[in-house]
Amino acid sequence: MIGRILPREEKFFELFRHSADLMVEGALALRDLFSDLEHAEMHSRRLKDIEHKADEVTHRTIELLHKTFITPLDREDIHLLITKMDDILDFFEAAAQRIFLYDVKTPPPNARELAEICVKAAEAIKRAVDLLEDLKERELILKQCIEINRLENEADYMFRLSLAKLFREEPDTRQLIKYKEIYEILETATDRAEDVANIIEGIVLEYA
Repeated sequence: MIGRILPREEKFFELFRHSADLMVEGALALRDLFSDLEHAEMHSRRLKDIEHKADEVTHRTIELLHKTFITPLDREDIHLLITKMDDILDFFEAAAQRIFLYDVKTPPPNARELAEICVKAAEAIKRAVDLLEDLKERELILKQCIEINRLENEADYMFRLSLAKLFREEPDTRQLIKYKEIYEILETATDRAEDVANIIEGIVLEYA
């Protein structure tokens, strides 16, 4: 009854969209890095700046959550969605940092493909988040969630193949360790994207 009388704070959806925009920007910056390792430091700094902006959006969302009496979604869902989206960008930034700090001169085999999957997953999340305020587009939102899950499976398969090839063919132990860590970070980013898809799917099924 109270929810029908008191206005709900709808700014949460604006913050979700802002976070998703930054996630896509970060994914594109990561893809650019793997195509331009000569300027790894520049790309790494760019990603750090994007990640910092996303942290601010997350902080503002949580702060608003504490101040808002009536929320448009369950409080736990709001908190999970904004923090999990932020986690994805954290892993993008971590991959860029490793490339720069480890002075990687040649991209690990299949790393560009994994980065491209990260871009596609981020774009699918953005499409889902953009529709979240109006749950009338239930099927379209769920379609994006299915696509994100498919991309995670693709990344997982490519990750396993890449590791197997790495251990078979890379003679330099230090290089192997560097590449393995980069692969793991990229694959974990897609895991977090799947987490976001599951959260969005849960919201749709609960509120639609």
